[in-house]
Amino acid sequence: MKQNTMLAMILAGGRGSRLHDLTNKVAKPAVSYGGKYRIVDFPLSNCANSGIDIVGVLTQYESVLLNSYVAAGRRWGLDAKESGVFVLPPREKADANLDVYRGTADAISQNIDFIDTYSPEYLLVLSGDHIYKMNYAKMLAEHKANNADATIAVIGVPMKEASRFGIMNTDEEGRILDFEEKPEHPKSNLASMGIYIFNWKALRKMLVADMKDPDSKHDFGKDIIPHLLNEDKRLFAYKFKGYWKDVGTIDSLWEANMDLLDTNNELDLNDPTWKIYTEDVTTLPHYIGANAQIKRAFITQGCVIEGEVRNSVLFTGAEVGEGAKVIDSVLMPGVKVEAGAVVTRALVADSVKIGKEAVVGCADSEHIELVAKRVKGVE
Repeated sequence: MKQNTMLAMILAGGRGSRLHDLTNKVAKPAVSYGGKYRIVDFPLSNCANSGIDIVGVLTQYESVLLNSYVAAGRRWGLDAKESGVFVLPPREKADANLDVYRGTADAISQNIDFIDTYSPEYLLVLSGDHIYKMNYAKMLAEHKANNADATIAVIGVPMKEASRFGIMNTDEEGRILDFEEKPEHPKSNLASMGIYIFNWKALRKMLVADMKDPDSKHDFGKDIIPHLLNEDKRLFAYKFKGYWKDVGTIDSLWEANMDLLDTNNELDLNDPTWKIYTEDVTTLPHYIGANAQIKRAFITQGCVIEGEVRNSVLFTGAEVGEGAKVIDSVLMPGVKVEAGAVVTRALVADSVKIGKEAVVGCADSEHIELVAKRVKGVE
């Protein structure tokens, strides 16, 4: 097996409990986004576009759909002889009879043998539940230039929100001096994006020791990064400038979809130089009825619109009946809004049916309403 310069491991095993019913049966990285994509399409497409040929996807909770989805490496051009996307579920632990990853570092530790198969010089560790576009090859070049032991991607966040994140404090050269997990009084606004590059041989030794430590949480943020800092290793921040969204809540997932309505949005899903690859679903073109009214909408193939759609995002196969109104809302794949129904400031889950003349959501609500079950209307 040839040696690879860098191998990627995507942490895609999170429960996603803050997305409520959306992740009851589907892993968070497999949740739909942007009309026709799934969240995991973004790190996988970034890998393909960055020239990374081998990608391990570490799955765990409600992973059946995610496993089958990512196993089709051809979607991202990662199905050639010397490339591939590999699904890596947890191993059963004989001592506790558990098949879970105990933490982010443990997820990598349990797959050391897989990584060793490819003898990478560097290991790229990614979160599988963020929406962004990044050239990891540029991050690696900076890692090498700094002669770093580890490089952590960071993004500037508003100072008033910094206490929600893991914050990196750096010197003028970008070397990380200390790391604070959700500090009450943050010293900087450089938030960790959960994207790391490590020198594999050094990290491997640390992971082997971490597995044997009964007091460890087996986590990169809580154990590995602090240990590296305590050892005075060379850790550097890679400052990312561009669109990045942690879609951990219903409100943030709604916001990320609504961002697509901005013609100048930084994500730009139509950029031919950095394509986001996804499943090619065979469906009819969208249909707009003679009496339909559409204003500032993102409409995907297979949609049928006979009512009013305003400031909303409609995924593949969504239907809006005659006289129905969809306002400030996100309709996921296969949603049906029947005649006369009104949907306002809501996120409607896959294949949910909103009955005739039913009313969902409220224009004045503080939070976005998640509609995950059928709403009965006039029979």
